[in-house]
Parts: sequence; structure tokens; C-alpha cells
Amino acid sequence: MPQHKVVRAVAAAALLCSAVAFAPAAIAQVNISIGIGTPPPAPIYEVVPAPRAGYIWQPGYWDWDDHARKHMWKKGRWAQERPGYVYESPRWVQGGNGWVMEPGRWDRGHDGYDDHGGNGKGGKGGKGCPPGHAKKGEC
Repeated sequence: MPQHKVVRAVAAAALLCSAVAFAPAAIAQVNISIGIGTPPPAPIYEVVPAPRAGYIWQPGYWDWDDHARKHMWKKGRWAQERPGYVYESPRWVQGGNGWVMEPGRWDRGHDGYDDHGGNGKGGKGGKGCPPGHAKKGEC
């Protein structure tokens, strides 16, 4: 076999092996929750600016600054809305290992259920339709 074909074959094999070796690491997710013993202070009142078309207001919240070892206020801000989604603000919850922050997130529809209509308003009464109820005509 000519030398250039051997070099190409070895390079292709090395590329394939590296892709296979690193693929699981590329799709893996790690979530770490670290509890702190200090509860967050009371929220700071912020005046919500006038509504902006196509945007939603994300209220401010207390974040933990590990370097300063204290809570730091993050001011509210406008974020581009995501049709079919509802924004949930970050919040602190008390658990067995202290206070843990649940980060802000975009949820599909209301009540955690997808209404499959894409409008984020759910079925009757503005609520999401739990799985299996739409087929029964309950939503």
C-alpha cells in the first residue's frame, strides 16, 4: 500500500477514535447545588419600567458572590420574550444543606405542561393540560 494511503488511513482512524472518545463528554451535563448557611435578604423594590413590545421584565434577585462571601443584588432587566414559554425568576429555597438558589428558567406553557398550541396559555381557563386529559376532552 502506498505511504500516502497509510497516512490517510491512520489519520482517519485517529480522528474517529478521538470523536468517539470525546462524544460522551460533549453531551454530558453536570448540575451542582451548593447550600449556603446565609439566607438571602428581603428583595429590593424595583420600579418596573413601562412595557416593551416583544420583551418581558425579569425582576432583580439576590445572587451569592462566593469571592465576597455575601449576597449581591442583580438588577432586573428586559429579556426578549420566547413565545410559548413562561419565565420563572431565580429563587432561593431552604434545603437540608442550607439555602440553594434555583436559577431562572424558561418553562414551556403553564403549570409545567405543554399545551401543544405554542401560545403558552394552555387549554381552558389559561391552564396547561396535564398529559392524557386532552384526549378525554377535559382541556
